[in-house]
Amino acid sequence: MAFEGLAERLQATMSKIKGKGKVNEADVKEMAREVRLALLEADVNFKVVKQFVNRIKERAVGQEVMKSLTPGQQVIKVVNEELTELMGKEESKLAVADKAPTVIMMVGLQGSGKTTTAAKLANHLRKEKNRNPMLVAADVYRPAAIDQLETLGKQLDMPVFSKGTEANPVDIVREGVEQAKAENHDYVLLDTAGRLHVDEALMDELQQMGDAVQPHEVLLVVDAMTGQDAVNVAEQFNDQLPVSGVVLTKLDGDTRGGAALSIRAVTDQPIKFAGMGEKIDQLEAFHPERMASRILGMGDMLSLIEKAQTNVDEERAKELEKKMRNADLTFEDFLEQLEQVKSMGPMEDILSMMPGAGKMKGLKNMQVDEGQIDRIEAIVRSMTKAEKQDPKLMNASRKRRIAKGSGTSVQDVNKLLKQFEDMKKMMKQMSSMGGGKKKGKGGMQLPFMR
Repeated sequence: MAFEGLAERLQATMSKIKGKGKVNEADVKEMAREVRLALLEADVNFKVVKQFVNRIKERAVGQEVMKSLTPGQQVIKVVNEELTELMGKEESKLAVADKAPTVIMMVGLQGSGKTTTAAKLANHLRKEKNRNPMLVAADVYRPAAIDQLETLGKQLDMPVFSKGTEANPVDIVREGVEQAKAENHDYVLLDTAGRLHVDEALMDELQQMGDAVQPHEVLLVVDAMTGQDAVNVAEQFNDQLPVSGVVLTKLDGDTRGGAALSIRAVTDQPIKFAGMGEKIDQLEAFHPERMASRILGMGDMLSLIEKAQTNVDEERAKELEKKMRNADLTFEDFLEQLEQVKSMGPMEDILSMMPGAGKMKGLKNMQVDEGQIDRIEAIVRSMTKAEKQDPKLMNASRKRRIAKGSGTSVQDVNKLLKQFEDMKKMMKQMSSMGGGKKKGKGGMQLPFMR
């Protein structure tokens, strides 16, 4: 999860003050000191930290907190609001041209993930916004970049305009935009060259390309893993180019979060997207208010709902719900549900969006074992169609065959069958309780929670 270390520190700090019936200046001072240390350890720019902590202290000792019936919770509200403000207050959406196509120029240093991000953004526009984008390969200095973009284009079944490594990049972007117009593409994404560092030659070329096509967006791609270096690069680009927004890559990695919390304050440019993984669909619109809530352990149900809406077939979900109510669920249905959940991303990320999940994950027995999910899937896939429909068919020899085919043990197969039957019984009980029948005394517990 992004900001994991920072989130743990801030959540621990907030939990100390949350339940306080009274909050005095000494409490606020201690909380501010811990917040300051947490942010500095997360590699947040020291000037940004100083301003942030001063604003919290000023508001936390004000009338809105001290006179509140729940001052501890009011302090957390203040921290949440200031954290949101620090990252940009609200989502910053992409520009839309009055007359298509909207031209987006991707800029950044070599190795920041610019080429992959261009393809991810094109995929996002098509999948999430129902747009018809085209990619333009304008990095003539790195042949691998052109090959990479063309490969990604084939993978996405998306057109890529390229003229090879001999053409002038200014001509490439100009002709690429003209072709996008002719083919009625509503977005065109320009993958430009990067360097190992910011230099005059790079900036001159980017400015010439910008003058040639007049982009509606200039998105700076920076690697969140580089911490303060990412902020310094953003500041240098922003000083010399009309940057309109930032895309942070590798925000899911072992990053301390400092770049995301500093870039907006240092450059005054919004973070528009965040790369949350290596897969082509792992690019998210950046919502400061949702990210602040996740950092403070309040969850992010809106993003979770959006993920579900994107990855889950609504009609099929209704059919499965009906089967669950009638306890008619088969292993084929179970496998389908498992695939839909996996398509939403790693379970750790999904759980991190649920309110209070941070504390739950701190418990060893609540850790998500992705390997166990894979083993369950392997067992179900080793069953015949008849066995998936009717698990009662399974005798000792069938179980041995399934265990061998899935690389597991007969005990693993028996355990899954038992859990599946328990789950169906629980569904039946819940359905009858909903119908007005007498409730059992002991309540119910999911088999996977034992």
